[in-house]
Amino acid sequence: MISVFGSANMDLVAYVPSAPKLGETVAGRAFRTIPGGKGANQAVAAARAGSQVAFIGAVGDDAFGPELRGALFEAGIDTSRLRVVPGPSGIAHIVVEDSGGNSIIVVPGANGSVTGCSAEDIEMIARSRALLLQLELPLEGVVEAARAARTAGVPVILTPAPVVELPDELLGAVDLIVPNEHEAAAITGAADPDDALKALLDRVPEAVITLGSRGALYGSRAGDRLLVPAVPVEAVDTTAAGDTFVGALATARSEGRSPADALRFASTAAALSVQREGASTSMPSRAEIDAALT
Repeated sequence: MISVFGSANMDLVAYVPSAPKLGETVAGRAFRTIPGGKGANQAVAAARAGSQVAFIGAVGDDAFGPELRGALFEAGIDTSRLRVVPGPSGIAHIVVEDSGGNSIIVVPGANGSVTGCSAEDIEMIARSRALLLQLELPLEGVVEAARAARTAGVPVILTPAPVVELPDELLGAVDLIVPNEHEAAAITGAADPDDALKALLDRVPEAVITLGSRGALYGSRAGDRLLVPAVPVEAVDTTAAGDTFVGALATARSEGRSPADALRFASTAAALSVQREGASTSMPSRAEIDAALT
């Protein structure tokens, strides 16, 4: 089982030819509400890639709460540790351009209440084969979850987004960090991915920097270094491509695949996802990933 300690948001998605500039109004071609949030997205991606998944987080007592829980449940995810708190659920306002690029505003809502772990949360983490973390929950909660995993000997995979200053206590419990190239540069101060990778490995045992259409760069303190090319596709919507990558990567690693095979598996899943609109709705099944790899 993979546990995800993370955010659940309702994505409010507007599709436009190009995003408006400050003070500008543009006409959109479509609007959709889609369950999302970096944590929930990674949970769905891992489940569709073939893992048993449990989700730890919170939704509000508004109309979006049951929809978010239902989407996770329909994906086969254990939602027993998804609590309901008073007030609104988290939302993300997403503008998707026809080019496939996007811009996102996240309003935490109920996610802001997850400032720590209950005894039941810690027990679930301890029974896991891996713990996935992101930074859309309060940092103190993320640190506590990472500490619980470290104590239980459970590998921790961190997506450092949105970028904040990462405390040593958190990084000391992380086994693998997976930023995109912009996040890696912001964290390390190194614009070149190779330099950023070296700086990350000073702080964590393994790192993967996703490079969009240029693939993914992997390194470890053991001296391994891999550049896995991206699968060439025409992107329709890149929303949650990174979360798809991480969920699939966690699945592949939990199955004991080599770094090269795990990265190819994850890259293929991400390539399939960007050819469809939406976040969780775009994520491929295990059968689709396996078929694309053959």
